Amino acid sequence: MGKIIGIDLGTTNSAFAFVQAGKPEVITNKEGNRTTPSVVAIDVDSKSEIAGITAKNQMVTNPEQTFYSVKRFIGLKYDDSSVKKDLELVPFKTRKSSKGGIEIQFGDKWVTPEEVSAKVLAKIKADAEAFLGESVDGAVITVPAYFDDSQRQATKNAGKIAGLDVKRIINEPTAAAIAYGLEKSGDQTIAVYDLGGGTFDVSILEIGDGIYEVKSTSGDTHLGGDDFDQRLIDHFVDEFKKEQGIDLKEDPAALQRLKEAAEKAKIALSSSEQTEVNLPYITADAKGPKHFRMTLKKSDMEKIVSDLVDKTFDSVRQALKDAGVEKSEINEVVMVGGMTRMPMVKNKVKEFFGKEPNISVNPDEVVAVGAALQGAVLAGDKEVDDITLLDVTPLSLGLEVNAGQMHVLIPRNTTIPTEKSEDRFTTGVDNQPAIDVKVLQGERPLAKDNKVLGTFRLDGIAPAARGVPQFEVTFKIDANGILNVKAKDKGTGKEQDITITASTQLEQEEIDKLVKEAEENASKDKEEMEKLKVKNDADSYVFQSEKLLKDHADKISEDQKTTLEDKNKEIKDELAKGDDADIEKLKTLSNELMEKMQEVGAKVYEDAGGATTDSDSESGDKPNAEEGEVVE
Repeated sequence: MGKIIGIDLGTTNSAFAFVQAGKPEVITNKEGNRTTPSVVAIDVDSKSEIAGITAKNQMVTNPEQTFYSVKRFIGLKYDDSSVKKDLELVPFKTRKSSKGGIEIQFGDKWVTPEEVSAKVLAKIKADAEAFLGESVDGAVITVPAYFDDSQRQATKNAGKIAGLDVKRIINEPTAAAIAYGLEKSGDQTIAVYDLGGGTFDVSILEIGDGIYEVKSTSGDTHLGGDDFDQRLIDHFVDEFKKEQGIDLKEDPAALQRLKEAAEKAKIALSSSEQTEVNLPYITADAKGPKHFRMTLKKSDMEKIVSDLVDKTFDSVRQALKDAGVEKSEINEVVMVGGMTRMPMVKNKVKEFFGKEPNISVNPDEVVAVGAALQGAVLAGDKEVDDITLLDVTPLSLGLEVNAGQMHVLIPRNTTIPTEKSEDRFTTGVDNQPAIDVKVLQGERPLAKDNKVLGTFRLDGIAPAARGVPQFEVTFKIDANGILNVKAKDKGTGKEQDITITASTQLEQEEIDKLVKEAEENASKDKEEMEKLKVKNDADSYVFQSEKLLKDHADKISEDQKTTLEDKNKEIKDELAKGDDADIEKLKTLSNELMEKMQEVGAKVYEDAGGATTDSDSESGDKPNAEEGEVVE
């Protein structure tokens, strides 16, 4: 049996971890990083699919075929009001599917958000297997506490498409609490404040003796770092329009550069009082190129985004109220998510709760660690202390009755898994042959104001006057928070049920087809990635060679200069062929160029009066290297 890993599938970045000898450990990806950008792209040159940092690196040059923040769309319908604004902000094309879900134009085909997420998960699986040196079959994947049933099922589908057996879906704040509670003793009431790249969650938990009981949860699945970035982007656009009279919102490439700049500025202002935003050649008009330059102060940024931080406390107050807990009774406030590094966020949390928030856990990794610990327990790992996880459902669940009312069977913040049955339902007209059971989620008294999770029909009802037939309806939520609803005619014994699936409604055979395609294309994808690596390395060598020629022009002989320039031209000519480039030839040319650069570099250094050592090699953009090799 392969390893079970814990995965924090984030909006902006993802992290993954495993448990070894009873201790959790974060897995580094093949690039050597502890987090992986949740970004997928189709490479401009090779047309192959890439994920992670290589995909993120081409967001500016290839915006329409670089896919990010898809977690904000997973399991949702195209017409959901919560996603309308987000769909308008992304540069890639989307449309409404025949089933009402969201589809994304991915190359020459249309795919669902869970298919894009599956590509991120597939990279995570491959990187984990390379790190561990063994197969990874199972995973515990985390989701925002406020994700509904269709979003949870869609996340589970994404895992399945990626070749993972999803053992459990758990809430992100709960996973963070598990990791936090690992080193704690005694009973505590804690608040987990989780502000990530795309979502906000808050959970109130009681922990002690290995029991993690969630008392309440609240949040906003469309409030996170992306929204903070967008505020800064809007500010940059407004300032540039005032100064130059040009609207950068009309330029997708410029917007992507502004997005990168906004993210960098936000991070810089977590430790500095001001930062410079400098984007040369951002656009051009008839008079020539235009440059964007701005000094952004921390105080100005805080004014721009302060209401977004304030908005999180609406959910905090609701969670405290639902848990029946005063803020003075909270022993610890655990901060989770990259956005909690922002000083203003930490200060406002401290001000609200009247105590310093706990920042001892790494906000980017703690959720993955908690998920890994839960995975170890599910795998029967005896070296991990037993964990009893008592999570809750974030929203009330019920059905439509009386032509438009919401009848709640399971109130929000009910501990899961749970099951509830009622047999008070009947027909509304004489000789009614069937009933339609409309399953709802939400807190509004009218059915139309709540989300419809699914509908099914129970027919074959024996003719009778209205009010005579009796039906029993059962709602059952499993440990993943996924709902099954069953209706039974007590007179005939006939039953009908439905398991709520993602609103995009990927059928089982569609999921199986995607899994098969992923398996069949695994070797092809690997081959394409190897080709892409050779091309990237070749391009990097040319860059270094040209830099060497430029920086040391007065120390390089004409013969050496001609040799390097000729090799550069040969590589450029081969790269220009795109898909028709000869990969073996590129490998040979790259090796030859590297040898020539080393010869020239050694001579330059020798002439300058030094002895050549590997450690003295010039820094700069480096080609990919195997572990242990020294690169220039």
